[in-house]
Amino acid sequence: MKNTVLHRANTRGNANHGWLNAYHSFSFGSWYNPERVQFGVLRVLNDDTIAAGMGFGTHPHENMEIITIPLEGDLAHKDSMGNSATIKTGDVQVMSAGTGIQHSEFNPNADLKTKLFQIWLFPKTKNVAPRYQQITLDKSLQKNNFAQILSPNPEDDGVWVHQDAWFYLSDFEQDFSKKLSLKKEGNGFYIMNIEGEIEVNGELLEKRDAIGITATSEIEIKANTASKFLVMEIPMEV
Repeated sequence: MKNTVLHRANTRGNANHGWLNAYHSFSFGSWYNPERVQFGVLRVLNDDTIAAGMGFGTHPHENMEIITIPLEGDLAHKDSMGNSATIKTGDVQVMSAGTGIQHSEFNPNADLKTKLFQIWLFPKTKNVAPRYQQITLDKSLQKNNFAQILSPNPEDDGVWVHQDAWFYLSDFEQDFSKKLSLKKEGNGFYIMNIEGEIEVNGELLEKRDAIGITATSEIEIKANTASKFLVMEIPMEV
């Protein structure tokens, strides 16, 4: 028996601060839902739109793996490790907060919004040395494929984290279908549909709908329309 949890786009928390319009898949800030605190080690999945020239001032993190995936526009990053970089659409960034870091994030453009996913995973090991990594993805690998963008292994494709997690970005043509198997027994899948309409093991997902699936070793995703989506394989035990 497969266990699934469905998170429709319109059931997410929303905080519109003017300069920031944030949708929360899991409890965050002033939005708290006792049934939506986390999915395994996945603690935060924020869908943020940042107004031109605005952003987050310097703030701290610790003992969290923080992944940023720009969907539109750019994000200027500075941190207490001395990193200063701009993350662009098509990049992926990870910070292992570990023993503690401080960072700021701003939309550097004067006339364009920045849209991004920010994702927090509980780490496998606490109090690691803080680290930063950013890469540019080859978008052609995402076409009708599960293109790996994150793993536990520095030698593998994508960025790496201190957790037994694998992330994939996909860009499927209409009517294309493909199966994906777990990398590690006992993990679960969490799929966020970015654009279009897909079916995950027969369950329909529209734009920004998400589904968590456990107790299965394989999923099948079919695109009913041209679609883009993020697949996260993550441990269910924190």
